This record gives sequence, structure tokens and C-alpha cells, in this order.
Amino acid sequence: MKYLESFYQRGLHWLITHGPRIIVAIVVFMLAQFAIRLARKWLRAIFTKSHIEPSVKTFLANLIIVVLQVLAFIVLMKIVGIKMTVFASIVAGLTVAVGLALSGTMQNFASGVLILLLKPYKVGDNVITQGQEGTVTSIQLFYTVILTFDNKTVIVPNSKLSNEIILNLSREGKRRMDIDLKFKYDLDFAKIKNVITASLNSFSNILKDPALRVGISKLEPDSYQITVNAWGPAHGFEDVKLQINEKLMMDLKNAGLIGAA
Repeated sequence: MKYLESFYQRGLHWLITHGPRIIVAIVVFMLAQFAIRLARKWLRAIFTKSHIEPSVKTFLANLIIVVLQVLAFIVLMKIVGIKMTVFASIVAGLTVAVGLALSGTMQNFASGVLILLLKPYKVGDNVITQGQEGTVTSIQLFYTVILTFDNKTVIVPNSKLSNEIILNLSREGKRRMDIDLKFKYDLDFAKIKNVITASLNSFSNILKDPALRVGISKLEPDSYQITVNAWGPAHGFEDVKLQINEKLMMDLKNAGLIGAA
């Protein structure tokens, strides 16, 4: 009986001492959860109106909610009176260990977020990077998938793409084709230029702006070199260039400037 009374007195003393803090902590917890739900709805509304990639939207929203939950937890611990020193030490140690173990992965993750936000390239762009040329088919948070023109799938870690040079071949929507042709000195340049100009101006895939340029780029002992600068669409560039080479060859042959007429 004496032990029961002692237990009762201790419990009552603990309740009187800590009860108000626990009640305040419960109220704060409920208010914090209500505020976090409002914040989640607000973030969804903001991100819906933005032009950020869907995967980045989800990541940012979840990150903000997690940070808010952690802050709410810390406030509750302070209200209840639990010392955070040991807890903070454990969290710091785990953070360092996980950070060291996942340093490369986190680099890829951070690079993926930057790529999705800054958009140095997007899905559908033709790029050259890491010695590979192809079309970007997917941008993930940790890696980018490139389909090469000979149908190979290349998976490149995003840290490589954010720290090294990327040639975006299609971002501007058009590309210049440089075609070099050699002729003997006994062939008249003016005639050759007229044939080339007429041939390319009749080709539908050649852009009118920037203008076509034809000129002598090199003089050699037995011949001279003509360089043709023509602009075409970025997508399908190689196909158009092959077609132009074929058309130029046929028109020059028909004009008696190369081979047999």
C-alpha cells in the first residue's frame, strides 16, 4: 500500500511538472501538421503554374515538407524539454557516414536537379558529349539517356554532363553545312558558283536566312578549293547533307564541270 501511494505521488508530481508542456506540445504538433498540410497545397498550386520539370517539382515539394517536419520535431523536443545534444550528435554522425558512402550518387543527384532547372538541353535535343552523339531521350535525376544515331542507348551520369562540355546541336533550330569541292584551274569559278547557287536555291530544305555562301577557300598548286556554307534544319541535318551532296554532284555533272556530262 505504501509503495502504491509513493508511486501515485511520484506520478502526480511528474504530471504536474510535465503535463502542461506535454499539452502545449500536442497543441503545437496539431497546429504544425495543419500548417504543413496548407504548405503542401500551396506548393502544389505554385508548382502547377510553373514550367519546372515534373520530377523536380516532386523532389522540391517533398524536400520542403521534410524540412518543415524536421523543424516541427525539433520545436516539440524543445517544448517537452528533451535535450537535443545526443540526438544531434547521432544525426550528424549518420549524415557524415551516409554522405561519404553516397558522395558520387549525390553529385549525380545535385547535377540532375541543376540540369532540369537550368535546361542546357532537353528531351529531343541532339547533343555531343562524352564522345557520344545522339538524341536525348530521357533526363532523370541521376542520369541522362542518349540514343545514338546508330541506335545505341548511352546512359551518362549527370555529374559528367554538368561539369564538362556539351555540344547542343539542335538548340538553335538550324545548323550550317560546310561542303568543300576541288576544281582544276581551267574550270571557270563564276560558272561553278552559278551552278552551285542555282542547285542549292532550288533545294527545299535549304534555309534562305542566313544566306547561302559560296567562295574560294584554298589555292593549291594544281587546283583550287571552293567552300559552300548552307544552312538547314538542325533535326535531320545529316540526311539533308547527304541529299545536298547528291544533288550538287548531279548538277555539276550535268553542267560538264565534273566527270562526263
